[in-house]
Amino acid sequence: MAERRSWLAMVGLLVVAWPGSAALGLVPPPAEFKWEPEIRKFEEADRVSPPPKGAVLFVGSSSFRLWKTLAEDFAGIPVINRGFGGSEMEYVVRYADRIILPYEPRVVLVYAGDNDIAKGKEPERVLGEYRALVGKIREKMPDVPIGYVSVKASIKRWPLADKIRALNAAIAAYSAGEKGLFFVDVFAPMLGADGMPRKELFVADGLHLTHEGYLLWASLIRPHIEAAVTVR
Repeated sequence: MAERRSWLAMVGLLVVAWPGSAALGLVPPPAEFKWEPEIRKFEEADRVSPPPKGAVLFVGSSSFRLWKTLAEDFAGIPVINRGFGGSEMEYVVRYADRIILPYEPRVVLVYAGDNDIAKGKEPERVLGEYRALVGKIREKMPDVPIGYVSVKASIKRWPLADKIRALNAAIAAYSAGEKGLFFVDVFAPMLGADGMPRKELFVADGLHLTHEGYLLWASLIRPHIEAAVTVR
């Protein structure tokens, strides 16, 4: 009987360790697997129609991914959108070799940290991951300007406003102390006279932006891009 229990235990370990066991729900797959299909779609699109070198690259989570009028809102500036919905800063770092570096962008804009804070990550951790992202980009492109678009003030995540402010302040301070980095504050401009997020800037979910919201973002981001390009 003891031998049978030992054998069953060994089988159990093999099943859990077996790569296909994730499909059976026995072991959750690594989080990055969730994004793999989306990243491969980017790569396939690049093979079919390679984007231009030297464009302004927008990378990060769904607030960028859902910006359908990006090219129109930045008319006269070649742009590439590589937002992948629901992503967090650590995954932007992990996929940088595939969705940032190959494009040799003229400027990189990052929007990430929103989902991180919502999932309970501390601002210090997100800052550390952003520093890692900057380091990874700098290894191949030491002079490219990199801008961080602040985590927005949203209706849905207003209870997290204090942590969002702390993250924004930390990354703003880091950016101010490093050559070639810049910080775009979209948090404060999205607040109304009452100090609360402006409803007209959000779709029904209270998290993602209306076209009016994106026009506001474009007006805030464009001067930074133009300044970064001029300085470079």
